[in-house]
Amino acid sequence: MKIGILTSGGDCAGLNAVMRAIGLYIYRNIKNAEIVGFQNGYVGLIKGECKPLRKEDFEGLLDAGGTMLGTNRTPFKQMTVPEEDGITRLDKMCANYKKLGLDCLFTLGGAGTHRTAALLCAEGCNVIGLPKTIDNDIYGTDFTFGFHTAVDVAAEAIERVRTTADSHGRTILVEVMGNKAGWLTLYAGIAGGADAILLPEIPFNIDKVCECVRNTYRAGKRSCIIAVAEGAIVDAEAPYKKKERAFVRVDRGETTVTAHLAEVIGEQTGFETRSTVLGYIQRGGSPSAYDKVFCTRLGSYAGRLAAEGRFGVTVAVCGNKITFNALADIAGRYKLVDPAAEIVAAAEGIGICLGR
Repeated sequence: MKIGILTSGGDCAGLNAVMRAIGLYIYRNIKNAEIVGFQNGYVGLIKGECKPLRKEDFEGLLDAGGTMLGTNRTPFKQMTVPEEDGITRLDKMCANYKKLGLDCLFTLGGAGTHRTAALLCAEGCNVIGLPKTIDNDIYGTDFTFGFHTAVDVAAEAIERVRTTADSHGRTILVEVMGNKAGWLTLYAGIAGGADAILLPEIPFNIDKVCECVRNTYRAGKRSCIIAVAEGAIVDAEAPYKKKERAFVRVDRGETTVTAHLAEVIGEQTGFETRSTVLGYIQRGGSPSAYDKVFCTRLGSYAGRLAAEGRFGVTVAVCGNKITFNALADIAGRYKLVDPAAEIVAAAEGIGICLGR
Protein backbone atom coordinates (compact mmCIF):
# COMPACT_ATOMS: atom_id res chain seq x y z
CA MET A 1 0.00 0.00 0.00
CA LYS A 2 1.47 3.35 -1.04
CA ILE A 3 0.32 6.34 0.97
CA GLY A 4 0.84 10.08 0.57
CA ILE A 5 0.72 12.77 3.27
CA LEU A 6 0.54 16.55 2.92
CA THR A 7 -0.07 19.53 5.19
CA SER A 8 -1.85 22.52 3.69
CA GLY A 9 -2.88 26.03 4.75
CA GLY A 10 -1.60 27.86 7.81
CA ASP A 11 0.66 25.97 10.18
CA CYS A 12 -0.24 25.19 13.76
CA ALA A 13 0.98 23.10 16.66
CA GLY A 14 0.22 19.40 16.26
CA LEU A 15 0.82 18.86 12.55
CA ASN A 16 3.96 16.84 13.19
CA ALA A 17 2.31 14.98 16.05
CA VAL A 18 -0.55 13.84 13.81
CA MET A 19 1.85 12.75 11.05
CA ARG A 20 3.84 10.82 13.64
CA ALA A 21 0.76 8.89 14.73
CA ILE A 22 -0.23 8.17 11.13
CA GLY A 23 3.23 6.97 10.19
CA LEU A 24 3.73 4.79 13.24
CA TYR A 25 0.29 3.20 12.82
CA ILE A 26 0.78 2.52 9.10
CA TYR A 27 4.21 0.94 9.46
CA ARG A 28 3.12 -1.10 12.46
CA ASN A 29 -0.17 -2.40 11.08
CA ILE A 30 0.00 -2.48 7.26
CA LYS A 31 2.42 -4.92 5.63
CA ASN A 32 4.68 -3.64 2.84
CA ALA A 33 3.46 -0.09 3.38
CA GLU A 34 5.24 2.83 1.73
CA ILE A 35 4.73 6.47 2.68
CA VAL A 36 5.70 9.58 0.74
CA GLY A 37 5.41 13.18 1.95
CA PHE A 38 4.44 15.98 -0.41
CA GLN A 39 6.35 19.19 0.17
CA ASN A 40 4.59 22.51 0.72
CA GLY A 41 1.01 21.27 0.73
CA TYR A 42 -0.99 20.85 -2.44
CA VAL A 43 1.82 22.59 -4.32
CA GLY A 44 3.87 19.43 -3.87
CA LEU A 45 1.06 17.28 -5.26
CA ILE A 46 0.55 19.66 -8.19
CA LYS A 47 4.24 19.53 -9.06
CA GLY A 48 4.76 15.90 -8.07
CA GLU A 49 7.37 16.89 -5.48
CA CYS A 50 7.55 14.31 -2.72
CA LYS A 51 10.04 12.35 -0.67
CA PRO A 52 9.95 8.89 0.91
CA LEU A 53 9.25 8.79 4.62
CA ARG A 54 10.61 5.86 6.64
CA LYS A 55 9.38 4.83 10.05
CA GLU A 56 12.44 6.53 11.56
CA ASP A 57 11.38 9.85 10.03
CA PHE A 58 8.29 9.89 12.24
CA GLU A 59 10.17 9.38 15.49
CA GLY A 60 10.75 12.43 17.66
CA LEU A 61 7.93 14.47 16.11
CA LEU A 62 5.55 14.50 19.05
CA ASP A 63 6.96 17.73 20.50
CA ALA A 64 7.96 19.42 17.24
CA GLY A 65 6.09 22.55 16.18
CA GLY A 66 5.35 23.47 12.58
CA THR A 67 5.39 20.81 9.88
CA MET A 68 8.32 18.75 8.65
CA LEU A 69 6.83 18.76 5.13
CA GLY A 70 6.32 22.50 4.84
CA THR A 71 2.97 24.05 3.96
CA ASN A 72 1.45 26.51 1.54
CA ARG A 73 -1.84 28.27 0.97
CA THR A 74 -3.33 27.11 -2.34
CA PRO A 75 -6.75 28.79 -2.75
CA PHE A 76 -9.59 26.37 -3.42
CA LYS A 77 -11.07 28.67 -6.07
CA GLN A 78 -7.95 28.31 -8.21
CA MET A 79 -8.03 24.52 -8.31
CA THR A 80 -10.41 24.22 -11.25
CA VAL A 81 -9.19 27.23 -13.25
CA PRO A 82 -7.09 26.29 -16.33
CA GLU A 83 -3.51 27.58 -16.13
CA GLU A 84 -1.31 28.76 -19.00
CA ASP A 85 -0.92 25.22 -20.29
CA GLY A 86 -4.70 24.78 -20.30
CA ILE A 87 -4.62 22.21 -17.48
CA THR A 88 -6.16 22.83 -14.07
CA ARG A 89 -4.34 22.28 -10.80
CA LEU A 90 -6.93 19.65 -9.93
CA ASP A 91 -6.11 17.74 -13.11
CA LYS A 92 -2.39 17.89 -12.30
CA MET A 93 -2.95 16.61 -8.77
CA CYS A 94 -5.06 13.70 -9.98
CA ALA A 95 -2.47 12.87 -12.66
CA ASN A 96 0.37 12.83 -10.11
CA TYR A 97 -1.73 10.77 -7.69
CA LYS A 98 -2.10 8.10 -10.36
CA LYS A 99 1.46 8.45 -11.69
CA LEU A 100 2.89 7.80 -8.23
CA GLY A 101 0.60 4.84 -7.74
CA LEU A 102 -0.95 6.12 -4.53
CA ASP A 103 -3.56 4.04 -2.76
CA CYS A 104 -4.44 6.76 -0.27
CA LEU A 105 -3.69 10.42 0.49
CA PHE A 106 -3.87 12.02 3.94
CA THR A 107 -4.61 15.75 3.86
CA LEU A 108 -4.01 17.70 7.07
CA GLY A 109 -5.62 21.11 6.92
CA GLY A 110 -8.49 23.48 7.51
CA ALA A 111 -11.68 24.36 5.66
CA GLY A 112 -10.02 25.18 2.33
CA THR A 113 -7.91 22.03 2.47
CA HIS A 114 -11.04 19.95 3.03
CA ARG A 115 -12.81 21.53 0.06
CA THR A 116 -9.91 20.60 -2.20
CA ALA A 117 -9.80 17.11 -0.66
CA ALA A 118 -13.48 16.70 -1.56
CA LEU A 119 -12.66 17.64 -5.18
CA LEU A 120 -9.95 14.98 -5.29
CA CYS A 121 -12.42 12.42 -3.94
CA ALA A 122 -14.93 13.32 -6.63
CA GLU A 123 -12.21 12.62 -9.21
CA GLY A 124 -11.60 9.13 -7.85
CA CYS A 125 -8.68 9.68 -5.46
CA ASN A 126 -8.76 7.94 -2.07
CA VAL A 127 -8.48 10.71 0.51
CA ILE A 128 -8.65 10.88 4.31
CA GLY A 129 -8.75 14.34 5.85
CA LEU A 130 -7.65 15.46 9.30
CA PRO A 131 -9.08 18.65 10.88
CA LYS A 132 -6.35 21.21 11.52
CA THR A 133 -6.92 24.87 12.43
CA ILE A 134 -6.56 27.13 15.44
CA ASP A 135 -9.90 28.67 14.40
CA ASN A 136 -11.77 25.46 15.33
CA ASP A 137 -14.25 26.23 12.54
CA ILE A 138 -14.43 22.92 10.65
CA TYR A 139 -17.99 21.67 10.50
CA GLY A 140 -18.83 18.31 12.06
CA THR A 141 -16.12 18.10 14.72
CA ASP A 142 -16.16 19.44 18.27
CA PHE A 143 -12.50 20.42 18.09
CA THR A 144 -9.64 20.66 15.64
CA PHE A 145 -6.05 19.87 16.51
CA GLY A 146 -3.93 22.93 17.24
CA PHE A 147 -6.87 24.80 18.73
CA HIS A 148 -6.24 23.99 22.37
CA THR A 149 -2.56 24.88 22.11
CA ALA A 150 -3.47 28.24 20.57
CA VAL A 151 -5.97 28.81 23.39
CA ASP A 152 -3.23 28.16 25.95
CA VAL A 153 -0.87 30.59 24.22
CA ALA A 154 -3.46 33.35 23.77
CA ALA A 155 -4.82 32.95 27.29
CA GLU A 156 -1.34 33.23 28.79
CA ALA A 157 -0.68 36.32 26.67
CA ILE A 158 -3.89 37.93 27.95
CA GLU A 159 -2.87 37.14 31.53
CA ARG A 160 0.52 38.77 30.94
CA VAL A 161 -1.10 41.82 29.39
CA ARG A 162 -3.27 42.12 32.50
CA THR A 163 -0.26 42.55 34.80
CA THR A 164 1.21 45.40 32.77
CA ALA A 165 -2.24 46.96 32.37
CA ASP A 166 -2.69 46.85 36.14
CA SER A 167 0.68 48.47 36.65
CA HIS A 168 -0.20 51.42 34.43
CA GLY A 169 -3.94 51.62 35.04
CA ARG A 170 -4.74 51.07 31.35
CA THR A 171 -7.38 49.55 29.15
CA ILE A 172 -5.74 47.17 26.69
CA LEU A 173 -7.35 45.49 23.70
CA VAL A 174 -5.74 42.18 22.73
CA GLU A 175 -6.31 41.09 19.13
CA VAL A 176 -6.65 37.34 18.72
CA MET A 177 -6.70 35.43 15.42
CA GLY A 178 -10.13 34.56 14.02
CA ASN A 179 -11.55 36.25 10.94
CA LYS A 180 -14.85 34.40 10.52
CA ALA A 181 -15.04 32.31 13.68
CA GLY A 182 -14.54 33.55 17.23
CA TRP A 183 -13.87 30.24 19.00
CA LEU A 184 -10.24 31.03 19.80
CA THR A 185 -11.03 34.50 21.14
CA LEU A 186 -13.95 33.19 23.18
CA TYR A 187 -12.00 30.38 24.85
CA ALA A 188 -8.82 32.41 25.34
CA GLY A 189 -10.77 35.40 26.62
CA ILE A 190 -12.58 33.32 29.23
CA ALA A 191 -9.41 31.44 30.24
CA GLY A 192 -7.39 34.66 30.37
CA GLY A 193 -9.91 36.52 32.51
CA ALA A 194 -10.84 39.18 29.96
CA ASP A 195 -13.47 41.74 30.96
CA ALA A 196 -14.95 41.84 27.46
CA ILE A 197 -14.80 39.52 24.44
CA LEU A 198 -15.72 40.65 20.94
CA LEU A 199 -16.50 38.05 18.27
CA PRO A 200 -17.32 38.09 14.54
CA GLU A 201 -20.57 36.22 15.23
CA ILE A 202 -21.83 38.80 17.76
CA PRO A 203 -21.55 42.34 16.33
CA PHE A 204 -20.56 44.74 19.11
CA ASN A 205 -22.12 48.03 20.10
CA ILE A 206 -19.52 50.72 20.79
CA ASP A 207 -21.57 52.32 23.57
CA LYS A 208 -21.96 48.94 25.30
CA VAL A 209 -18.20 48.33 25.15
CA CYS A 210 -17.41 51.78 26.51
CA GLU A 211 -19.92 51.29 29.33
CA CYS A 212 -18.21 47.98 30.14
CA VAL A 213 -14.90 49.80 30.45
CA ARG A 214 -16.38 52.42 32.77
CA ASN A 215 -18.08 49.78 34.92
CA THR A 216 -14.84 47.83 35.22
CA TYR A 217 -13.08 50.81 36.79
CA ARG A 218 -16.12 51.65 38.91
CA ALA A 219 -15.85 48.15 40.35
CA GLY A 220 -12.39 49.02 41.64
CA LYS A 221 -10.22 47.29 39.07
CA ARG A 222 -7.00 48.97 37.96
CA SER A 223 -7.34 47.84 34.34
CA CYS A 224 -9.74 46.59 31.71
CA ILE A 225 -8.81 43.85 29.23
CA ILE A 226 -10.77 43.28 26.03
CA ALA A 227 -10.11 40.23 23.82
CA VAL A 228 -10.96 41.10 20.23
CA ALA A 229 -11.21 38.64 17.33
CA GLU A 230 -9.56 40.08 14.22
CA GLY A 231 -12.87 39.69 12.39
CA ALA A 232 -15.02 41.45 15.00
CA ILE A 233 -17.73 43.71 13.53
CA VAL A 234 -19.38 46.85 14.85
CA ASP A 235 -23.17 46.32 14.92
CA ALA A 236 -23.97 49.31 12.70
CA GLU A 237 -21.99 47.72 9.86
CA ALA A 238 -23.00 44.09 10.34
CA PRO A 239 -25.42 44.12 7.36
CA TYR A 240 -22.67 45.36 5.00
CA LYS A 241 -20.17 43.35 3.00
CA LYS A 242 -16.59 43.40 4.30
CA LYS A 243 -15.35 45.84 1.65
CA GLU A 244 -18.18 48.24 2.50
CA ARG A 245 -17.40 48.50 6.20
CA ALA A 246 -15.89 51.84 7.14
CA PHE A 247 -15.07 51.31 10.83
CA VAL A 248 -11.59 50.02 10.03
CA ARG A 249 -10.87 52.88 7.65
CA VAL A 250 -9.69 56.09 9.28
CA ASP A 251 -8.24 59.33 7.93
CA ARG A 252 -5.32 57.76 6.08
CA GLY A 253 -4.86 54.19 5.02
CA GLU A 254 -6.30 51.14 6.77
CA THR A 255 -6.24 50.06 10.39
CA THR A 256 -7.57 47.06 12.28
CA VAL A 257 -10.85 46.95 14.14
CA THR A 258 -8.87 46.49 17.35
CA ALA A 259 -6.64 49.53 16.86
CA HIS A 260 -9.50 51.80 15.82
CA LEU A 261 -11.73 50.63 18.66
CA ALA A 262 -8.93 51.37 21.14
CA GLU A 263 -8.84 54.96 19.86
CA VAL A 264 -12.61 55.31 20.16
CA ILE A 265 -12.69 53.86 23.68
CA GLY A 266 -9.93 56.19 24.80
CA GLU A 267 -11.73 59.21 23.39
CA GLN A 268 -15.15 58.31 24.79
CA THR A 269 -14.14 57.08 28.26
CA GLY A 270 -11.08 59.20 28.99
CA PHE A 271 -9.12 56.17 30.16
CA GLU A 272 -5.68 55.53 28.70
CA THR A 273 -6.19 52.80 26.11
CA ARG A 274 -3.78 50.67 24.09
CA SER A 275 -4.00 47.73 21.68
CA THR A 276 -1.71 44.80 20.95
CA VAL A 277 -1.78 42.08 18.29
CA LEU A 278 -0.76 38.54 19.30
CA GLY A 279 -0.18 37.43 15.71
CA TYR A 280 1.79 34.35 14.73
CA ILE A 281 2.80 33.30 18.23
CA GLN A 282 -0.65 31.70 18.44
CA ARG A 283 0.27 29.25 15.67
CA GLY A 284 3.88 28.48 16.56
CA GLY A 285 5.65 26.29 19.07
CA SER A 286 5.15 22.82 20.47
CA PRO A 287 1.66 21.36 21.02
CA SER A 288 0.18 21.31 24.51
CA ALA A 289 -0.19 18.05 26.41
CA TYR A 290 -3.87 17.99 25.46
CA ASP A 291 -3.07 18.37 21.76
CA LYS A 292 -0.34 15.73 21.90
CA VAL A 293 -2.87 13.19 23.14
CA PHE A 294 -5.57 14.46 20.77
CA CYS A 295 -3.25 14.37 17.75
CA THR A 296 -2.16 10.84 18.61
CA ARG A 297 -5.78 9.70 18.75
CA LEU A 298 -6.68 11.40 15.47
CA GLY A 299 -3.61 10.14 13.59
CA SER A 300 -3.91 6.58 14.84
CA TYR A 301 -7.61 6.50 13.93
CA ALA A 302 -6.86 7.88 10.46
CA GLY A 303 -4.30 5.13 9.97
CA ARG A 304 -6.92 2.57 10.91
CA LEU A 305 -9.36 4.03 8.37
CA ALA A 306 -6.71 3.59 5.67
CA ALA A 307 -6.06 0.00 6.73
CA GLU A 308 -9.78 -0.70 6.51
CA GLY A 309 -10.04 0.96 3.09
CA ARG A 310 -12.47 3.63 4.28
CA PHE A 311 -11.85 6.71 2.13
CA GLY A 312 -13.58 9.96 1.20
CA VAL A 313 -13.86 10.91 4.86
CA THR A 314 -12.35 13.25 7.43
CA VAL A 315 -11.62 12.38 11.05
CA ALA A 316 -13.67 14.14 13.72
CA VAL A 317 -14.35 14.12 17.44
CA CYS A 318 -17.88 14.10 18.85
CA GLY A 319 -18.13 14.14 22.61
CA ASN A 320 -15.13 12.07 23.59
CA LYS A 321 -15.42 9.70 20.64
CA ILE A 322 -13.15 9.82 17.58
CA THR A 323 -15.23 9.23 14.46
CA PHE A 324 -15.44 10.45 10.87
CA ASN A 325 -17.60 12.45 8.46
CA ALA A 326 -17.94 12.22 4.70
CA LEU A 327 -15.82 14.90 3.04
CA ALA A 328 -18.70 15.68 0.69
CA ASP A 329 -20.91 16.48 3.70
CA ILE A 330 -18.59 18.92 5.48
CA ALA A 331 -16.60 20.57 2.66
CA GLY A 332 -17.48 24.24 2.32
CA ARG A 333 -19.36 24.39 5.63
CA TYR A 334 -18.13 26.32 8.67
CA LYS A 335 -18.77 25.85 12.37
CA LEU A 336 -19.29 29.28 13.93
CA VAL A 337 -20.02 30.40 17.47
CA ASP A 338 -23.76 30.34 18.15
CA PRO A 339 -24.71 33.57 19.99
CA ALA A 340 -27.15 31.47 22.00
CA ALA A 341 -24.59 28.78 22.90
CA GLU A 342 -24.15 27.63 26.49
CA ILE A 343 -20.55 28.83 26.65
CA VAL A 344 -21.62 32.32 25.54
CA ALA A 345 -24.34 32.37 28.20
CA ALA A 346 -21.80 31.18 30.78
CA ALA A 347 -19.47 34.07 29.90
CA GLU A 348 -22.20 36.69 30.08
CA GLY A 349 -23.57 35.08 33.23
CA ILE A 350 -20.40 35.93 35.14
CA GLY A 351 -20.26 39.48 33.83
CA ILE A 352 -18.07 39.23 30.72
CA CYS A 353 -19.24 41.79 28.17
CA LEU A 354 -19.88 40.48 24.64
CA GLY A 355 -20.63 43.96 23.34
CA ARG A 356 -24.37 43.49 23.00
